[in-house]
Amino acid sequence: MNAPPAHASLNLRSRVDDDWPFILDVWVASWRATYPEIDFEARRDWLQRRLRELEAIGAVTLCLFDAQSTLAGFVVINPADGWLDQICVAPDRFGAGFGASLLSAARNVSPRLIRLDVNADNARAIGFYERDGFSRVGRGANTLSGRETIMMEWRPLGD
Repeated sequence: MNAPPAHASLNLRSRVDDDWPFILDVWVASWRATYPEIDFEARRDWLQRRLRELEAIGAVTLCLFDAQSTLAGFVVINPADGWLDQICVAPDRFGAGFGASLLSAARNVSPRLIRLDVNADNARAIGFYERDGFSRVGRGANTLSGRETIMMEWRPLGD
């Protein structure tokens, strides 16, 4: 498992309505850096609806801010079933440990199980999850893009 960043003043808290513009900006930038051929800008409204729907059934959205109160990333996870729907880090923060901090926060919310889908052609993300103890458990398809996905799970050692 990767260590969280050694930044002195990270702030993790639940999403508030004032965070929406920043969440949407980070989400678009993160996905644009990974799949520049897809228009994620056009999916902002979809993401906001999706997160509100998930939160209505018990998911939590946690936002990670740096010392300057800039959103570095966020994670959306449902503690009832361990479903991690979104984890995004601002592209200028890739590789700096913010993703590991967000996964650690997700484990605090769902300490027995985390499940997720990752695009099968996203080698960077797959490697990140595998280094953090996730296992491949199946295959599927993204409901929006139709891209092949890999289903992954994390459970604490010994479970």
